[in-house]
Amino acid sequence: MNLKKVLTWLVVAFVLFYVIQQPENSADIVRNAGTALGDAASSLASFVGSLV
Repeated sequence: MNLKKVLTWLVVAFVLFYVIQQPENSADIVRNAGTALGDAASSLASFVGSLV
């Protein structure tokens, strides 16, 4: 088994453990990431719209 595959499985296991142990915090992280992506998309759309 190569190192990349082992590290990938360790990260997956850690994420699952974190989600199971602290579901509220996990939901907050996902919600904040979604908000940040939405804000970035909105800003990019405003920038492209101002170019015209």
